[in-house]
Amino acid sequence: MWLINSSIGRKVVMSVTGIALILFLTFHGCMNVVALFSEEGYNMICEFLGANWYAVVATLGLAALAVIHIVFAFILTAQNRTARGNSRYEVATEVNGGKVEWASKNMLVLGLIICIGLIIHLWNFWYNMMFAELIGAMPAISPTDGFGWIKETFSNPVFVVIYVIWLVAIWFHLTHGFWSAMQTLGVSGKVWLKRWQCIGMIYVTLLMLMFLIVVLAFAFGCAPSLCCGY
Repeated sequence: MWLINSSIGRKVVMSVTGIALILFLTFHGCMNVVALFSEEGYNMICEFLGANWYAVVATLGLAALAVIHIVFAFILTAQNRTARGNSRYEVATEVNGGKVEWASKNMLVLGLIICIGLIIHLWNFWYNMMFAELIGAMPAISPTDGFGWIKETFSNPVFVVIYVIWLVAIWFHLTHGFWSAMQTLGVSGKVWLKRWQCIGMIYVTLLMLMFLIVVLAFAFGCAPSLCCGY
C-alpha cells in the first residue's frame, strides 16, 4: 500500500493525522476555557465525556491517531537523516530561500518533548479521571471533578513550568507542521504557501494561548471561576 510503503504516502498519513489532532486540540482548548468561567459548566462537560462508550471509542481513536503520527514521524525523520544528513523536511529548503527553519531542524527534539509532556498530561488527567472511573477507583478527587484536577495540578509550580515548556514545544511543532501538511496535501502553491504560513501562525498561536491562559490563571488563582466562585 503506497500510503505505508512510499515516502510521499507516509507524509500524507502524517499530514492527515496531524490535522485531525489539531482539530482535537481546538475542541480541547475551547473546552478548557470553560473552566476559567464556570466550575459547574466544566464539570458537566467532563461528566458528559467521562467513561461512556462513545468517549472510550473516541479516546481509542485519538490514541491510534497519535501513535500513527508519532511512528511515521520517526520513520520519516530517520529516512531524511539517512538521505540528507541533518535536514528533516525537504520543503524546508524549498520555501525559505535555502534557509531551514529552526523548528524543521529540531522536529525530533520537539517531538520528544511533546511525547514526554503528553505522558505527564495523561497521568495527571486521563489516568485520574477516565481510567479511574473505568476501573471504579476513588482517588482523592472525584474522577468527574475535572475542575478540581486542574486546580490540583497547577497548584504545583513544577507542573506549571513543565506545561509551559510543553505548550511552547507544541507551538513550534504546529506552526511548522500546519503549512507543511497543506503543502503535502497539494493545497499550497506559490501564492498560498505564505498565506498558509500566516494562517497557521495565527491559528496555532491563538490555540496555544487558550491552553496557556488556563495554566497560568489556575497557577496564580486569577481565573474568574476561582475568584468569584462561579
